[in-house]
Amino acid sequence: MKNIAIIPARGGSKRIPRKNIRPFLGKPIIAYSIEAALQSGLFDEVMVSTDDEEIAEVARQYRAKVPFMRSAGRADDYATTVDVIFEVLDTYATMDKCFDTVCCLYATAPFVDGLKLQKAYQLLSDFEFDSAYPVVAFSYPIQRGLVLAKNKLSMVNPEYLNKRTQDLQVIYHDAGQFYISGTNILKQTGSFLGKNTGGILFSELEVQDLDTETDWKLAELKYQLLHAECRKYILELMPEQI
Repeated sequence: MKNIAIIPARGGSKRIPRKNIRPFLGKPIIAYSIEAALQSGLFDEVMVSTDDEEIAEVARQYRAKVPFMRSAGRADDYATTVDVIFEVLDTYATMDKCFDTVCCLYATAPFVDGLKLQKAYQLLSDFEFDSAYPVVAFSYPIQRGLVLAKNKLSMVNPEYLNKRTQDLQVIYHDAGQFYISGTNILKQTGSFLGKNTGGILFSELEVQDLDTETDWKLAELKYQLLHAECRKYILELMPEQI
């Protein structure tokens, strides 16, 4: 079985300029995704899909492949992630390279590591899922969501007004970090979310959108806290070896 990791990284990010190669705690943020994919040992090919020469150069410095550049039609504000993935797979096919599974790993996913990718692939295998990706629980019960219109509040679902929080079903959302799928099923459905999709649960500490400067600072703080906790745990387990 042949696997490919595709890291989409266009040059025209709008809300945070040059986001995909912006320094994150000392190195370009895309480096974390490349290193995670390589460290996992899962992939026959780890490539970056970009339309930007500077991003391509950074990607190569961290040992990702950039065998071809992304087309202009797949680098605008309207191209979807799946559009980009299909272009990459189709281009590889013209080079007589085909893959059984594909992992779309975002360039701005510093919380992903090789073990998490391995766990996702194991889930795919153990439960015979068509696809899988990480999710995180909403931090507040969405059943109690509110609408604010002309300064007036109303509940979206008023039937949950007097329900205890612990009695409400936990609802999850996409962590926005990576997706894996069988290549054939992805081509058939055009989506990473189908009727047979598995989820890997991440904590709030491992998930952060990166759309604003505040998001970026929060992500760095979460990363530092997460790794401080890991080091503390290791110290407690093996103090004499540290």
